[in-house]
Amino acid sequence: MKKFFAIGAVALAITAAATAGITAYAVTNQSADTALELVQDAAVLRQGSRGGEVKEVQRRLKQWGYYSGAVDGIFGAGTKKAVIAFQKKNGLTADGVVGKATYRALGMNDSYNALQGGSSSGSSSSGSSSSGGSSGSSSYNSSDLYVLAKCIYAEGRGESYTGQVAIGAVIMNRVKSKSFPNTVAGVVYQSGAFTAVSDGQINLEPNQTAYNAARDAMNGWDPTYGCLYYYNPAVATSAWIFGRPTVTVIGKHVFAK
Repeated sequence: MKKFFAIGAVALAITAAATAGITAYAVTNQSADTALELVQDAAVLRQGSRGGEVKEVQRRLKQWGYYSGAVDGIFGAGTKKAVIAFQKKNGLTADGVVGKATYRALGMNDSYNALQGGSSSGSSSSGSSSSGGSSGSSSYNSSDLYVLAKCIYAEGRGESYTGQVAIGAVIMNRVKSKSFPNTVAGVVYQSGAFTAVSDGQINLEPNQTAYNAARDAMNGWDPTYGCLYYYNPAVATSAWIFGRPTVTVIGKHVFAK
């Protein structure tokens, strides 16, 4: 009888321990999920938010002409108004809240990845080359940067800064695509690819804005969301290009896949 009670006690102890383990595992997982949700919620910026991410949003919006207030890291009414203007210009939901889509359009890739629940892509969310703070991409050299800046300047010097980055992004997307040459120069000078090469405008010397846009494109900012083509519908003559699926419109250019 004593042996029976002893065995029963051991069984109850094992069951209790197993139940405690399962409970602890569930609590741990729940805590991890809650922590991730808190991080993601904190990454979304709205009126009332403060900090370095707000400051970087303000800096970029001010540089591009959307914001005229102080770059102080305080998300006030002026910042919200600037965010809405940027969102409208880039075809985003104009709610004044900086979430995934707005971060991506701003080129703040680390912040975008935080909301995706993933790791950093290696592109700085606060070191944009527009301010001279970007370390650049180790995959490309100064010659690549020069050629890309030349093409951006020749093709889009009348476009907004975002529009110029978008041209650079298309070129970088082509470099990564198996359907195009795998170097910047190869893509830019591919026969018939760019009007600026055909008419000689590629030989114009790029300005600092074009260089900044080239660096941002090389560092991963892609306002086109992966497009391989762009065209100006007012002057384009190819029926084929009009048949490509449109992804976004920035300035005078339609960007398509």
